[in-house]
Amino acid sequence: MAGPKQTRAGGSPGKPAGTAGKRAGTSGRAAGAAGKAGRTAASKRNGQGASGAGNRPATGGTVRGTKPGRASNGARPGPRTDVTAAGEGGAAVRPAGGKPAGAAGPRWLPLTTFILSLIGLGLSVYLTITHYTDTAPAGCPANSTFNCVKVTTSPESIIFGIFPVAVLGLAFYVFMVAINSPWAWRLDLDLIRWARLAGVITGIAFVLYLIYVELLKVDAICEYCTGVHIITFLLFGLIMFSTASRSAATGKAVKP
Repeated sequence: MAGPKQTRAGGSPGKPAGTAGKRAGTSGRAAGAAGKAGRTAASKRNGQGASGAGNRPATGGTVRGTKPGRASNGARPGPRTDVTAAGEGGAAVRPAGGKPAGAAGPRWLPLTTFILSLIGLGLSVYLTITHYTDTAPAGCPANSTFNCVKVTTSPESIIFGIFPVAVLGLAFYVFMVAINSPWAWRLDLDLIRWARLAGVITGIAFVLYLIYVELLKVDAICEYCTGVHIITFLLFGLIMFSTASRSAATGKAVKP
């Protein structure tokens, strides 16, 4: 009788132990499933990140089906630029829909230089006519300070005894009208910019010489000549301003 009792006594404690084992197994399987789900989610996230990094170009790149210059990740790119060929190392960058960087400057500048050149041309034509017809310019008095005839007929009014100053002024302003015309400004060529700068520098140097002659040698002032000198000074200032503006915009040292 002792044997069966011992069996029951031994079997009763084994039941809770089996139940505890089952529970431990269930908890282990749940923990394993949670770990597996976590690894799966992490794997998916890593896969999406790698996929996005591989498919998404750098900002400003181009992909098929998108406009050039637009980033595929939604970032707003910088302004699109078109480069016009002007020889190796001399390309001009042109903003989209705009004029070349550092072009002529304000829009009023080309028209202003053109109008001033036309006025200078008119004065030069009149002085040339009075020089060859030996007539006194209208409205110019003949006193000790203002005396146009004395200036235009002095020996210094003919350079090297060959070239009348009035004719040289006429040739200069014919050139300035052509080089400062709106069409010449619109072409925006290096050759034209250099010619414009060289012309106005030559003109201002000649004007300084003529002022020296009037004040110190002839000892008289011609009102019409003074008008031409003032216009030349204005053109010099405007063209130098245009040159400095272009130089600052392009980042180059000195280029008209």
